[in-house]
Amino acid sequence: MRSGDVVRVRLYPVQASEQQVLTRRAATFHVMPTVEYLNYEVLDDHGWDMEDDDLFEKAADAGLDDEDYGELEVNHGEYILEAAEAQGYDWPFSCRAGACANCAAIITEGEIHMDMQQILSTEEVDERGVRLTCIGSPETEEVQIVYNAKHLDYLQNRVI
Repeated sequence: MRSGDVVRVRLYPVQASEQQVLTRRAATFHVMPTVEYLNYEVLDDHGWDMEDDDLFEKAADAGLDDEDYGELEVNHGEYILEAAEAQGYDWPFSCRAGACANCAAIITEGEIHMDMQQILSTEEVDERGVRLTCIGSPETEEVQIVYNAKHLDYLQNRVI
């Protein structure tokens, strides 16, 4: 073959396996973390307790407003409070800097990373699962939180 010669190439269609297609899609699309949320204020109204194993199942069956129960998709690195506001929800906050407990939530499943929080004790974070939504981003693909937890007795002295 010399330079300038025309080369004809015949292409034949190849069927990709279902696994190959799924693998390519997974490599192309990143799954956004999902936060399933429940408003702490509705627990008393329904006779529920934070310790109920089926708390989120009860909430799903209760016909609550979207503000009180639902799911948020949160972009990687986005704060949960920002994602809630982007969907039109009016969740409590004050400082947006991790210096108060107005935006406190309790994790019941998954993990949330907080940037530089200054107000919560190690016990509250590690043992009680308290996180601040103004500086908290999901670390796992699925997270469950009870937001508006500022009403818990042990957080009252840090609410502005």
